[in-house]
Amino acid sequence: MDFDLSEEQRLLKNSVERLMLEGYTFEHRRKYQTEKAGFSETMWTRYAELGLLALPFSEADGGFGGGAVEMMIVMEGLGQALILEPYFATIVLAGGILRHGASAAQKAKLIPAVADGRTKLAFAYAEPHSRYDLFHVETHAKEDGDGWLLSGAKGLVLHGDKADKIIVSARTAGEPREKDGIGLFLVDGEAPGLIRRGYRTQDGLHAAEVTLENVRVEAADVIGDPAGAFPVILRVADEAVAALCAEAVGCFAKMQSITLDYLKTRQQFGKTIGSFQVLQHRAVDMFVELEQSRSMAMYATMMVAEDDATERARSVSAAKVQIGQSAKAIGQQSIQLHGGVGMTMEYSVGHYFKRVTMIGTLFGNVDHHLRRLASLGGVISGQDNGTQSEVVSHG
Repeated sequence: MDFDLSEEQRLLKNSVERLMLEGYTFEHRRKYQTEKAGFSETMWTRYAELGLLALPFSEADGGFGGGAVEMMIVMEGLGQALILEPYFATIVLAGGILRHGASAAQKAKLIPAVADGRTKLAFAYAEPHSRYDLFHVETHAKEDGDGWLLSGAKGLVLHGDKADKIIVSARTAGEPREKDGIGLFLVDGEAPGLIRRGYRTQDGLHAAEVTLENVRVEAADVIGDPAGAFPVILRVADEAVAALCAEAVGCFAKMQSITLDYLKTRQQFGKTIGSFQVLQHRAVDMFVELEQSRSMAMYATMMVAEDDATERARSVSAAKVQIGQSAKAIGQQSIQLHGGVGMTMEYSVGHYFKRVTMIGTLFGNVDHHLRRLASLGGVISGQDNGTQSEVVSHG
């Protein structure tokens, strides 16, 4: 398998790195956090100008037709900069729903506005009792003439406090934990009956608790089959995990770089602490974790376009396990090698640790994905009896 980037992919990588280097130092990030939106609207516009917001959408829909590899490149670059903007929420999550589930008319209406930065989206899938199960949906939708009325509660809606539109999963039939009977509904952020309580998450980003009380959604804003949306949700979740893994690799690379620089400059007993062999060993351990994570993130990227849901699930769960374990290992080493300064708000490495910790829990933690892998027979299933295990859904 050829892991070399094409000329176009190298150009994309260089463009993202240059943009982050110019506009996203840690000091820039601290300033952006104080803005009204909690992130930089100027940088969001620059993402649009560079084509990053249009990247994953097909050319027919007004995008650039980028694939999983291009998204991996972008997410790794954004991870190194520790961005605050709603790229993951708008482009990866909600954008994934549009790519896989929306009608041609819906794509024509929404994607150009997303691509040029005018419209920000969020995906409301998690609920107070759902944990990591995407199929646990208690929010319900009932038909009302030629539309639907949505009622229920959604939690941890990433960037849901500032989203112009929110895609909501709601149950149109069946019991709360059934996989059938789930639909996707596009709701205006200011719709009557929709209440948003925004807050800042531990990693410096924003989210919202969303309550819906008889929020009306017209038939034209139902995305796909109102009773058969779960396969779309599951596919988008797998793509989201692959993107998060790439972002985490970017964070890991930056954490390692910052720590190595510190070891080369911090002096104790008249010597740089990087000259002590025991600390060199710990720095090597960080490098090994980084490269293992990079390999698994690439594996998930290569497999995320797989139509076989079982094979796709194996790859993303294996990658998520590695990322979760490496987040803890690299984060702890980076903080300990810095000493007390590593935990201060004024120093960047602790903020990276917070972000990778958040990534480790989004869409399932290590234990969850280990159970999922076990139910699928491991990364490479023996299939002794010629059968395959059912895909265990995650959220």
